[in-house]
Amino acid sequence: MAISSPSSGAPGSRPSQYPRRAVDPFAAIRRNHRIKVPQVRVISPEGKQLGILDTAKAVNLALEVGLDLVEVAPNAAPPVCRIMDFGKYVYEEQKKQSHNKTTASKIKEIEFSARIEPHDFNTKLRHSEQFLAHGNKVKLKLKFRGREMAHTDIGFSVIKKAVADLSGMGHPDAEPKLIGRNIHVMLTPLPVNKRKPKFINENEPELEEEPHQSDSDSDDESDS
Repeated sequence: MAISSPSSGAPGSRPSQYPRRAVDPFAAIRRNHRIKVPQVRVISPEGKQLGILDTAKAVNLALEVGLDLVEVAPNAAPPVCRIMDFGKYVYEEQKKQSHNKTTASKIKEIEFSARIEPHDFNTKLRHSEQFLAHGNKVKLKLKFRGREMAHTDIGFSVIKKAVADLSGMGHPDAEPKLIGRNIHVMLTPLPVNKRKPKFINENEPELEEEPHQSDSDSDDESDS
């Protein structure tokens, strides 16, 4: 009596498929002998223009120094190639992408009060700039306490000043809104090349963890 194989299915069924292999995003980048055009414009590892060379000569030039000839602008005429360590390039790009994915979903919250002191206000803006500099979105929140709800205009003035002072690092996704007893506004970081910090400097230590951002006044405090 024939014993059917456990892997066999009903007639006409498709065989089990292996998991699909991940697509290599760098596979399409032509390098070395995969570059088929007769001539290329070559850039040295230091970024110096070497001019237009025969592709074979450019490849040999790169291999002689233990590097790769990598096509960086395939649509140019002739294509632009750079002599570089392709493996190191891939590693650095993957590292950047991994960092971006890690930070992209993080939202940092900075809390203000309507009666915040100037020194505390600037400290919170400095922390906000540090978070934006790391690519994090920053949620500015102002909480009204007790009778402060009768003067929401003061709270809006504080938040709008914070948004204006942080304009060199991030832009608001929408206008500040009052929700319950809180004003909220979300800031998205500007592109790296457009960021102009106002409250942080290069010599200042970076924040490793998000500091406690609530104001010195207790959340339970209210005016009598």
